[in-house]
Amino acid sequence: MTTENPPRPTGACPPRRLRADRARQVADVLRQQVLSEVYGPRPLPHEDVLAEEFGESRNTIRGALDLLRTEGLVRRVPGSGTLVVADKVPHGLDRLMGLAETLHEHGEVTNEVRAFGPVRAPGPVARRLELPDGADVVYVERLRRLNGLPLSLDLTYLAPDIGAALDAEDLVHQDVFRLIEEVAGQPLGRADITLEAVNADAHSATVLEVPRGGALLMLERLTTLADGRPVDLEYVRFRGDRITMQGRLLRSAL
Repeated sequence: MTTENPPRPTGACPPRRLRADRARQVADVLRQQVLSEVYGPRPLPHEDVLAEEFGESRNTIRGALDLLRTEGLVRRVPGSGTLVVADKVPHGLDRLMGLAETLHEHGEVTNEVRAFGPVRAPGPVARRLELPDGADVVYVERLRRLNGLPLSLDLTYLAPDIGAALDAEDLVHQDVFRLIEEVAGQPLGRADITLEAVNADAHSATVLEVPRGGALLMLERLTTLADGRPVDLEYVRFRGDRITMQGRLLRSAL
Protein backbone atom coordinates (compact mmCIF):
# COMPACT_ATOMS: atom_id res chain seq x y z
CA MET A 1 0.00 0.00 0.00
CA THR A 2 1.33 3.40 -0.91
CA THR A 3 0.88 6.47 1.21
CA GLU A 4 0.60 9.80 -0.48
CA ASN A 5 2.83 12.55 0.75
CA PRO A 6 0.88 15.37 2.41
CA PRO A 7 0.70 18.54 0.37
CA ARG A 8 3.41 21.04 1.09
CA PRO A 9 2.40 24.51 2.20
CA THR A 10 2.55 27.07 -0.54
CA GLY A 11 3.88 29.78 1.76
CA ALA A 12 6.01 29.88 4.89
CA CYS A 13 4.11 30.48 8.11
CA PRO A 14 5.53 33.15 10.37
CA PRO A 15 7.07 31.71 13.53
CA ARG A 16 4.95 31.92 16.65
CA ARG A 17 6.52 34.29 19.16
CA LEU A 18 5.96 34.60 22.87
CA ARG A 19 4.20 37.71 24.11
CA ALA A 20 7.33 38.67 26.08
CA ASP A 21 9.36 38.63 22.85
CA ARG A 22 6.81 40.81 21.08
CA ALA A 23 6.72 43.21 24.03
CA ARG A 24 10.50 43.53 23.92
CA GLN A 25 10.32 44.29 20.20
CA VAL A 26 7.76 47.06 20.80
CA ALA A 27 9.81 48.43 23.71
CA ASP A 28 12.90 48.74 21.50
CA VAL A 29 11.03 50.99 19.07
CA LEU A 30 9.32 53.03 21.79
CA ARG A 31 12.63 53.48 23.65
CA GLN A 32 14.20 55.15 20.65
CA GLN A 33 11.21 57.46 20.28
CA VAL A 34 11.34 58.39 23.96
CA LEU A 35 15.07 59.12 23.85
CA SER A 36 14.67 61.12 20.62
CA GLU A 37 12.03 63.26 22.37
CA VAL A 38 9.40 62.38 19.76
CA TYR A 39 6.68 62.81 22.38
CA GLY A 40 8.18 65.82 24.12
CA PRO A 41 6.21 66.75 27.26
CA ARG A 42 3.09 64.99 25.94
CA PRO A 43 1.96 61.57 27.24
CA LEU A 44 2.62 58.55 25.09
CA PRO A 45 -0.28 57.56 22.84
CA HIS A 46 -3.06 55.51 24.47
CA GLU A 47 -2.53 51.76 24.64
CA ASP A 48 -5.26 51.23 22.02
CA VAL A 49 -3.48 53.58 19.62
CA LEU A 50 -0.14 51.86 20.16
CA ALA A 51 -1.75 48.44 19.76
CA GLU A 52 -3.13 49.44 16.36
CA GLU A 53 0.13 51.08 15.29
CA PHE A 54 2.23 48.02 16.16
CA GLY A 55 -0.39 45.43 15.22
CA GLU A 56 -0.22 43.93 18.71
CA SER A 57 -2.61 43.25 21.57
CA ARG A 58 -3.07 45.67 24.47
CA ASN A 59 -1.44 43.12 26.78
CA THR A 60 1.68 43.16 24.60
CA ILE A 61 1.72 46.96 24.66
CA ARG A 62 1.35 46.93 28.44
CA GLY A 63 4.28 44.54 28.66
CA ALA A 64 6.40 46.89 26.55
CA LEU A 65 5.49 49.88 28.73
CA ASP A 66 6.31 47.85 31.84
CA LEU A 67 9.82 47.28 30.44
CA LEU A 68 10.28 51.02 29.87
CA ARG A 69 8.99 51.76 33.38
CA THR A 70 11.49 49.30 34.83
CA GLU A 71 14.25 51.17 32.97
CA GLY A 72 13.06 54.46 34.45
CA LEU A 73 12.17 55.99 31.08
CA VAL A 74 8.42 56.42 31.63
CA ARG A 75 5.92 56.36 34.47
CA ARG A 76 2.20 55.80 34.71
CA VAL A 77 0.22 58.73 36.13
CA PRO A 78 -3.48 58.04 36.84
CA GLY A 79 -5.63 60.42 34.85
CA SER A 80 -2.71 61.58 32.70
CA GLY A 81 -1.44 58.43 31.00
CA THR A 82 2.15 57.28 30.50
CA LEU A 83 4.63 60.15 30.78
CA VAL A 84 8.26 60.37 29.76
CA VAL A 85 10.59 60.82 32.74
CA ALA A 86 13.87 59.84 31.10
CA ASP A 87 16.79 62.05 32.06
CA LYS A 88 19.19 60.73 29.41
CA VAL A 89 21.36 62.96 27.27
CA PRO A 90 22.84 62.12 23.85
CA HIS A 91 26.58 61.63 23.42
CA GLY A 92 27.73 61.73 19.80
CA LEU A 93 30.23 59.18 18.53
CA ASP A 94 30.87 60.74 15.12
CA ARG A 95 32.96 63.73 16.25
CA LEU A 96 35.98 64.00 18.53
CA MET A 97 34.87 66.31 21.33
CA GLY A 98 35.19 66.56 25.08
CA LEU A 99 32.22 65.90 27.34
CA ALA A 100 31.54 69.58 28.07
CA GLU A 101 31.67 70.35 24.33
CA THR A 102 29.31 67.47 23.59
CA LEU A 103 26.74 68.23 26.29
CA HIS A 104 26.87 72.04 26.48
CA GLU A 105 23.23 72.29 25.35
CA HIS A 106 22.06 70.00 28.13
CA GLY A 107 23.44 71.77 31.18
CA GLU A 108 26.60 72.37 33.16
CA VAL A 109 29.36 69.78 33.18
CA THR A 110 31.61 69.98 36.24
CA ASN A 111 34.78 68.04 37.04
CA GLU A 112 35.99 66.70 40.37
CA VAL A 113 39.66 65.74 40.10
CA ARG A 114 40.13 62.73 42.36
CA ALA A 115 43.73 61.90 41.37
CA PHE A 116 46.43 63.68 39.40
CA GLY A 117 50.14 62.97 39.07
CA PRO A 118 52.91 60.88 37.52
CA VAL A 119 52.75 57.09 37.70
CA ARG A 120 54.69 54.31 36.04
CA ALA A 121 52.76 53.28 32.94
CA PRO A 122 51.49 49.69 32.92
CA GLY A 123 53.03 47.81 30.00
CA PRO A 124 49.87 47.84 27.81
CA VAL A 125 49.39 51.56 28.44
CA ALA A 126 52.99 52.38 27.52
CA ARG A 127 52.67 50.43 24.29
CA ARG A 128 49.38 52.12 23.34
CA LEU A 129 51.02 55.53 23.90
CA GLU A 130 54.17 54.36 22.05
CA LEU A 131 56.38 54.89 25.09
CA PRO A 132 59.28 52.75 26.37
CA ASP A 133 58.47 50.10 28.95
CA GLY A 134 58.68 51.57 32.44
CA ALA A 135 58.08 55.15 31.26
CA ASP A 136 56.13 57.51 33.45
CA VAL A 137 52.79 58.96 32.39
CA VAL A 138 50.45 61.41 34.09
CA TYR A 139 47.40 59.71 35.54
CA VAL A 140 44.15 61.65 36.00
CA GLU A 141 40.94 60.43 37.60
CA ARG A 142 37.89 62.67 37.33
CA LEU A 143 34.27 62.42 38.36
CA ARG A 144 32.16 64.23 35.77
CA ARG A 145 28.77 65.61 36.75
CA LEU A 146 25.98 66.98 34.59
CA ASN A 147 23.75 69.48 36.38
CA GLY A 148 25.09 68.19 39.68
CA LEU A 149 24.34 64.49 39.03
CA PRO A 150 27.14 61.90 38.62
CA LEU A 151 27.53 61.03 34.94
CA SER A 152 30.94 59.45 34.35
CA LEU A 153 34.18 58.35 35.98
CA ASP A 154 37.15 59.10 33.70
CA LEU A 155 40.51 57.35 34.14
CA THR A 156 43.08 59.00 31.86
CA TYR A 157 46.73 58.30 31.02
CA LEU A 158 48.52 61.26 29.38
CA ALA A 159 51.84 61.34 27.55
CA PRO A 160 54.43 62.59 30.08
CA ASP A 161 55.30 65.89 28.39
CA ILE A 162 51.64 66.74 27.84
CA GLY A 163 50.58 65.80 31.35
CA ALA A 164 53.49 67.62 33.00
CA ALA A 165 52.32 70.88 31.44
CA LEU A 166 48.84 70.55 32.96
CA ASP A 167 47.66 71.40 36.43
CA ALA A 168 44.93 69.66 38.38
CA GLU A 169 43.14 72.99 38.78
CA ASP A 170 42.97 73.40 35.00
CA LEU A 171 41.15 70.07 34.73
CA VAL A 172 38.45 71.22 37.14
CA HIS A 173 37.29 73.89 34.74
CA GLN A 174 38.19 72.66 31.24
CA ASP A 175 38.00 69.60 29.03
CA VAL A 176 41.33 67.82 28.73
CA PHE A 177 41.10 67.93 24.92
CA ARG A 178 41.30 71.74 24.82
CA LEU A 179 44.24 71.72 27.21
CA ILE A 180 46.12 69.11 25.18
CA GLU A 181 45.75 71.18 22.02
CA GLU A 182 47.02 74.29 23.81
CA VAL A 183 50.05 72.47 25.21
CA ALA A 184 50.87 70.59 22.00
CA GLY A 185 50.35 73.62 19.74
CA GLN A 186 48.37 71.54 17.28
CA PRO A 187 44.86 70.10 17.04
CA LEU A 188 43.85 66.59 17.89
CA GLY A 189 43.58 64.28 14.92
CA ARG A 190 41.53 61.17 15.60
CA ALA A 191 40.51 58.69 18.27
CA ASP A 192 40.09 54.92 18.23
CA ILE A 193 37.22 53.89 20.47
CA THR A 194 35.74 50.75 21.96
CA LEU A 195 32.34 50.78 23.69
CA GLU A 196 31.16 47.96 25.91
CA ALA A 197 29.08 47.19 28.97
CA VAL A 198 30.89 46.46 32.24
CA ASN A 199 29.76 45.78 35.79
CA ALA A 200 30.30 48.49 38.37
CA ASP A 201 33.10 47.55 40.76
CA ALA A 202 32.93 48.73 44.37
CA HIS A 203 34.87 51.94 43.68
CA SER A 204 32.96 52.92 40.55
CA ALA A 205 29.63 52.09 42.19
CA THR A 206 30.37 54.35 45.15
CA VAL A 207 31.59 57.28 43.07
CA LEU A 208 28.82 57.08 40.47
CA GLU A 209 26.14 56.27 43.07
CA VAL A 210 24.93 53.07 41.43
CA PRO A 211 24.46 49.54 42.82
CA ARG A 212 27.59 47.41 42.91
CA GLY A 213 27.53 45.07 39.93
CA GLY A 214 25.15 47.31 38.00
CA ALA A 215 25.74 47.82 34.29
CA LEU A 216 27.85 50.77 33.12
CA LEU A 217 28.83 51.86 29.63
CA MET A 218 32.60 51.95 29.28
CA LEU A 219 34.28 53.90 26.51
CA GLU A 220 37.95 53.18 25.82
CA ARG A 221 39.44 55.96 23.72
CA LEU A 222 42.97 56.39 22.38
CA THR A 223 43.39 59.92 21.05
CA THR A 224 46.18 61.15 18.79
CA LEU A 225 47.41 64.55 17.70
CA ALA A 226 47.04 65.70 14.11
CA ASP A 227 50.55 64.39 13.42
CA GLY A 228 49.49 60.90 14.51
CA ARG A 229 51.21 60.82 17.90
CA PRO A 230 49.08 59.12 20.63
CA VAL A 231 48.85 61.31 23.73
CA ASP A 232 45.68 60.37 25.65
CA LEU A 233 44.35 56.96 26.66
CA GLU A 234 41.04 57.07 28.53
CA TYR A 235 38.73 54.58 30.20
CA VAL A 236 35.41 56.35 30.76
CA ARG A 237 32.64 54.66 32.72
CA PHE A 238 29.23 56.23 32.08
CA ARG A 239 25.99 55.75 33.96
CA GLY A 240 23.87 54.06 31.31
CA ASP A 241 20.66 55.46 32.78
CA ARG A 242 21.81 59.02 32.12
CA ILE A 243 23.38 58.89 28.67
CA THR A 244 22.72 57.38 25.27
CA MET A 245 25.34 56.98 22.54
CA GLN A 246 24.48 58.22 19.07
CA GLY A 247 26.32 58.36 15.77
CA ARG A 248 26.07 58.12 12.00
CA LEU A 249 28.05 55.50 10.11
CA LEU A 250 28.71 55.63 6.37
CA ARG A 251 29.20 52.48 4.32
CA SER A 252 32.16 52.81 1.99
CA ALA A 253 32.65 50.79 -1.16
CA LEU A 254 33.70 47.23 -0.39
